[in-house]
Amino acid sequence: MAMALLDQIRSIFEGDPGVRKVADDPVLSAELLMLFRMILADGSVSESEMVTFRRICREAFGIPETSIDSVIEYLNDYGYETNGSQAIALFRDLDVERRKLLARHMADIAKADAKLAENEVKLLRRTLDLLDISPVDLVKPES
Repeated sequence: MAMALLDQIRSIFEGDPGVRKVADDPVLSAELLMLFRMILADGSVSESEMVTFRRICREAFGIPETSIDSVIEYLNDYGYETNGSQAIALFRDLDVERRKLLARHMADIAKADAKLAENEVKLLRRTLDLLDISPVDLVKPES
C-alpha cells in the first residue's frame, strides 16, 4: 500500500514511467510510431489491433498496462515530429534481429483484425525493403 502511494507521488513529480521510458528511447518511440502507422494504414482502428499493440507494449517493451494510455497520448502529441522515413532510419543501423522484431510486430498488428488491407501490405512491404528484411523472415521462428 505504501509503495503504491509512493509510486503515485513519484509519478506526479516525475511523470508517467512508461512515457519516460518511451521519451528517453528514440528507437522505441520510432517503433511505436511505426506500429501506430500500421494500425492506421487501413483507415480504421480495430479493437483487435489495439489489443495487439497493448500486448506488444507490455511483453516486448515492458511498458506497464497502466502507462499505455499515457504513452499513446504522448505519441499523439509528439509523434507528428517524426515521419515514417525518419523512424525507419533509426532502425537501419541496428542488428538484423532487432529489425526483424519491428517487422514481426508490424505484421502482428496488420493481421490482428483478420484481414490484410492493401495499404497494410504496402506499408509492410516498403518497411521490409527499407530494413533489408525478407518476407520469409516474418514466418521463420524467432532464433
